[in-house]
Amino acid sequence: MDDLAEFKQTYFQECEDLLADLEGQLTALQDGETDDEILHAAFRAIHSIKGGAGAFGFTRLVGFAHVFETVLDQMREHKLETSNANVSLLIRSGDVLTDLVTAAQNDEEPPEDLGKEILENLHELAGTTADGDDDDDDDFFDDVDFGDANQANAESKDDEESAAPANVFTVTFSATPQLFHRANDPLILIRELKSLGTLETSVDDSALPALADMEPDGSYLIWSFRLTTPSSKEDIQSVFEFVLDDCELNIDEEVDEDEEQDEAEEEVVEADTTESQAPVKKASAAPAKQPSKAVAENKKAPASIRVDLERIDRLVNMVGELVITQAMLREQVKQLPTKEQADLLHDVESLDLQMRELQDGVMSIRAQPVKSVFSRMTRLVRELSASLNKEAKLVINGENTEIDKTVIEELADPLTHMIRNSMDHGLEMPDERETAGKPREGTIRLAAEHRNGKIVISVGDDGRGINREKVFKKAVEKGLVSADATPSNDEIDNLILLPGFSTADQISNVSGRGVGMDVVVRKIQNMGGRIGITSVPGKSSQFNLTLPLTLAVLDGMIIRVGDEFYIIPITSIVESLRPDSAAVHELPSGGDVLSIRGGFINLVHLAKLFGIQPKSERPDDRLIVVVETGASGPIGLVVDELVGQQQVVIKSLESNYRRVEGVAGATILGNGMVALILDVDGIHAMSHQGRRPAVDISSMPAAELTL
Repeated sequence: MDDLAEFKQTYFQECEDLLADLEGQLTALQDGETDDEILHAAFRAIHSIKGGAGAFGFTRLVGFAHVFETVLDQMREHKLETSNANVSLLIRSGDVLTDLVTAAQNDEEPPEDLGKEILENLHELAGTTADGDDDDDDDFFDDVDFGDANQANAESKDDEESAAPANVFTVTFSATPQLFHRANDPLILIRELKSLGTLETSVDDSALPALADMEPDGSYLIWSFRLTTPSSKEDIQSVFEFVLDDCELNIDEEVDEDEEQDEAEEEVVEADTTESQAPVKKASAAPAKQPSKAVAENKKAPASIRVDLERIDRLVNMVGELVITQAMLREQVKQLPTKEQADLLHDVESLDLQMRELQDGVMSIRAQPVKSVFSRMTRLVRELSASLNKEAKLVINGENTEIDKTVIEELADPLTHMIRNSMDHGLEMPDERETAGKPREGTIRLAAEHRNGKIVISVGDDGRGINREKVFKKAVEKGLVSADATPSNDEIDNLILLPGFSTADQISNVSGRGVGMDVVVRKIQNMGGRIGITSVPGKSSQFNLTLPLTLAVLDGMIIRVGDEFYIIPITSIVESLRPDSAAVHELPSGGDVLSIRGGFINLVHLAKLFGIQPKSERPDDRLIVVVETGASGPIGLVVDELVGQQQVVIKSLESNYRRVEGVAGATILGNGMVALILDVDGIHAMSHQGRRPAVDISSMPAAELTL
């Protein structure tokens, strides 16, 4: 089986997508959607998982998936209702299916009792038995006539004669190997075709090679069907809708010769009558019938391939190194004599444009919509509602917002903890909400959007808000703050993010152990992001996660403070200016503010914050870069010089050195020097609290800092 390792890996990757799609379809059913296409999509997902499992001999997985598939098939045929109880059973069955796939992927034998009760419930619902007496695919051969097409069943003929007038179609079908690669089964197609009417079938096996020459995934049979049905040609085409790209299909309607002659005579009479009553007009050509292959091409989805993420990561890293090399070339060109510099500078600028296109193309490969994570939260809210005896709904916006896959993979845990926090601490009990004049059903909002070159994900609720008095009291009890402290509302709100902090009165399976929000903070900080809290007591709470779109490359402005160089992300910069001395005002607290367009913004002296000797002590001799922060609006960073804009490759400072407050990462400049990328929100928080970095970033040991 080692020879199949590569195929297994592909199968399990497809299972991941199929299981996610299955959960989405079942969630839609539970939300009350009644479109038959939802059932068709869920059925196809289960069928594909079952087909691959059979190829690799995963017996338990095949058996469970088959019964699961049978229930869905009966729902598609409207033999079973999509009631809440039935759909809930399907959702729990999806969990068991996921566990079985995971066990197969880890090459483990699943526990004997795994899904036993669920399987019994599925058998009961489908009207089948656990010993295999159900009407499965093997029994299908008993239902279809595979004899000569000219040998029709006499009973079927009698039924035809007594039935209403029907159409007769001749269908020729042959599969390509790709049809089997996608785990599709011709028998399922034949079964659906047979459900449309009376089916006579023959098989051309003349292309079947000797057993020794047969390819396992080869396709050698040509199927011919004669279908008598009241359905239309479009109905027959819909049976093959999902395999049109993977088969050769021809559908022709048989016309009775006497009937065709009568219709032709009627057309001649009508033509003569028309000519005698109206001027002669040019006859318009009847539209030619489109072959079924054209229908397939119209419905053909964009071609795609599956690539290991590790390969894409290597490609991204290589693009990053090329960006650094291109910056170094630009620096070297500037050192050349003016005449030679002009010739080479044009080529370097062309290279710069090409590098940017290459970078954008590579980054788009890793970009994925956050829907893959958001879709899991609907079920979480539903389960927590039942567990906490609360009524709640989840409203999702911006689920198609794209973000780097490496960021998406880290979002599941933070979002889960935040949803649990909103459900347990945010939303009130239904009776309490009703007393407060709110609807009994609470609302949790999950949204994503691009803002200033970053991704902002918000989780909010219309619950009771943060009880600041209770939070402060708990913080004092735990020794996190002194009893005589007078923190601001924002500082009290941020206390709930501290490790070990919880306002829950009792420990439950949802909360109370003080583990959760500190996990969110740690995860977000590790991704170079930040978290902000806004709350209105008695009305709402909202958590905003601000994350970089990618963890690889960004456009930055190089600034100089004293003899040190830093990078400010371009997306954070609003403007830069050289202020008049009269526009800078000193506050009694010791800070400075800048008067600009009728308002004031706080100034942050980076030289003072980082302990660097500035070029000049006078503010009006220096530049101010106005940057936008996440929660406090714009602030002004006082710098000595703007060196220029450059595309830089983000290197993790935490993994290569240690975490430094106020610094989001590091990069390598064109001259080979290491420059730090500033975190403007961290800078603002440090200046607001009157703190300096715990590490002297102006004198980091080069031996320790290896990027």
